[in-house]
Amino acid sequence: MNEYGIYKYPLYETRPIKDLRDMLRSSCKLYGDRTAFLEKKDGEYKPTTYNKYLEDVNALGTKLTDMGLKGERIAVIGEASYSWALSYMAVVCGVGVVVPLDKELPKEELLNLINIANVKMIIYSPKVKTIDDDVKVDYKIAFGEQLDELVEEGRVLLSNGDRSYIDTEIDTEAMSILLFTSGTTGMAKGVMHSHRTICVNLKSMPTMFKVYPEDIFLSVLPIHHTYECTCGFLCMIYSGSAIAYCEGLRHIVKNLKESKATVMLGVPLLFENIYKNIYKNIDKQGKRKTVEKAIKISNAAKKVGIDLTHILFKDIHNALGGHLRCFISGAAAIDPVVAKGFRDFGINFIQGYGLTECAPIAALNRDKNFKDDAAGLPLPGVEIIIENANSEGIGEILIKGGNVMMGYYENPELTAQAITDGWYHSGDLGFIDEDGFVHITGRKKDVIVTKNGKNIFPEELEAYLSRSEFIDDSLVSGKERAGDTIISAQIVPNYGEIEAKLGKDYTQEQLIELIKDEITKVNNMVQGYKHILSFSIRLRPFTKTTTHKIQRFKEENLSEEGNIQGK
Repeated sequence: MNEYGIYKYPLYETRPIKDLRDMLRSSCKLYGDRTAFLEKKDGEYKPTTYNKYLEDVNALGTKLTDMGLKGERIAVIGEASYSWALSYMAVVCGVGVVVPLDKELPKEELLNLINIANVKMIIYSPKVKTIDDDVKVDYKIAFGEQLDELVEEGRVLLSNGDRSYIDTEIDTEAMSILLFTSGTTGMAKGVMHSHRTICVNLKSMPTMFKVYPEDIFLSVLPIHHTYECTCGFLCMIYSGSAIAYCEGLRHIVKNLKESKATVMLGVPLLFENIYKNIYKNIDKQGKRKTVEKAIKISNAAKKVGIDLTHILFKDIHNALGGHLRCFISGAAAIDPVVAKGFRDFGINFIQGYGLTECAPIAALNRDKNFKDDAAGLPLPGVEIIIENANSEGIGEILIKGGNVMMGYYENPELTAQAITDGWYHSGDLGFIDEDGFVHITGRKKDVIVTKNGKNIFPEELEAYLSRSEFIDDSLVSGKERAGDTIISAQIVPNYGEIEAKLGKDYTQEQLIELIKDEITKVNNMVQGYKHILSFSIRLRPFTKTTTHKIQRFKEENLSEEGNIQGK
């Protein structure tokens, strides 16, 4: 129970762990013969057990230690895969500091981060074409035959009695993980984490959302990102679940069915697209009224303890693999309509709030206690307060707990700005309601302040715009006009839906009018000072991070020349 007295239901029990190696070893004792990983080979998902995983980790770690890499920084770069999970865990559990890097980084940025982190070895996927002769490190090992050879050589060392790796002491307070943020507002920062900060998160998350050893988790997000790495990889290993690797975003539905996945972690854009496609198919069949009636019947039955969702919405469940029990969303706020919509169909939906600096989760909705318009309740052991709240209770979100980072790598000044008296200044704005739920209203740097002092959060308007079937994406910002700040939007249209509506030969004027009508609908939903008064139609997509967030600092300052202008 924290200061809000907010836990209406008992927290789930979790086991203590000292460090990530202890976590892996204890999971093997509990779940050794169970499947830890499912990876596509020869067109089928093939299993790897927990025991086999630990054996491979020990073998690779022993070989890396034998190569003189003890205490060194080792980068892991590639797609989510068993090779990635093996490399990460082998490094962090006794070799040195693991540095997960984005496989999509441009070569210049990749070289810069490798240099900043003083990386001595890179373990990488052959699919990463930026790893070439220009990348100067002591060792470069590719997934596949090269990595397999190291594992086999490590097995020989172990069989000959080499215990240098498996007996090494783990310093739980030392930097063991160096994460570079894929920030939306500026240059990447190196975030330092220890075994302790990560393990605090691993132990507290499952107290609020129950993860079962029987669960199969479909991994679809970039694995280098702390959201997927902690929640979709390490937490699953802690919980004894199986991790199935998705072949790509185009294969999600197929892989859900093939792997028999029960849980999937994602970002709002992904879930909102799935939800829109469900209703698109419903409308194609002319069944919207039938489905809406079924939802009313189902929700009434739930009130008396009867769950009819798998009967009434069998086709929807089958379309999503037939085994799915929960979607988990993060990285940005989900449209509450989408969250409730999935739950109406019988697929539980929760969202959380986190940052790389918090390992990453700070707040989470519970599977039995949630609010779809909130980021969630603070994790046990995590304190969240609002600093400098305005008359509406909105201020900067400050976070304190064992999951907060050690600091920014080689940047004590930035660290001192970010953490004061143990409180991490998130840069996010929000409020805490009477039930203790944290609500995010926007980024401190992104808030638009009008001349009369009104605060406008672009994320709110962007969320409303995203509900339109004719709008794929949007970015809202302030624009100076006639001595005042007005609200302007850049719109990426959904050309497929627009063509279906207007026909193939629609004119530019028709396109402008259609988007203008959609913006008018949004304006009718909000106060007058929030009205979008100008817009432009973009001719290319936004630049985004690997978690599908728009890189605002790159986009807001771009000239709108060449875009289609509307008012």
